[in-house]
Amino acid sequence: MTMVSTVGGASGPLYGTFFLRAGTALGEATAASAQQFGSALRAGLEGVVARGKAQAGDKTMYDALAPAVDAYEVSVAAGFDIPDALDRARVAAATGRDATTAMRARKGRASYLGERSVGHQDPGATSAALLFAAAAEALSR
Repeated sequence: MTMVSTVGGASGPLYGTFFLRAGTALGEATAASAQQFGSALRAGLEGVVARGKAQAGDKTMYDALAPAVDAYEVSVAAGFDIPDALDRARVAAATGRDATTAMRARKGRASYLGERSVGHQDPGATSAALLFAAAAEALSR
């Protein structure tokens, strides 16, 4: 709730929603399996979509979050553990972040720039990629 009420712009409410939904999905668990953690990531992403109404190609944090969550789930389905699945999610988030540079923003404050938004990396996608990079690093072996 602190993020929702104190972080400026759209990021606070969006990340606050992400973590609230992820936490709710985990419930009272003190440990989570790779599948449970993936379900929490998916719930967080769905919360971001519900709040922000973004979709792929809008040049938002969704463009990094969605590929990361997808990569995490595919990796877990293939038998990877949390650290390895998060590393693959990190790569997918970075790829999504980088793809925003060529996009024209259709949502958020950057959309006010129109064509001038092309050629600039989206800050929300950048922060999402940093989030997955930090998680992967924290759990690396």
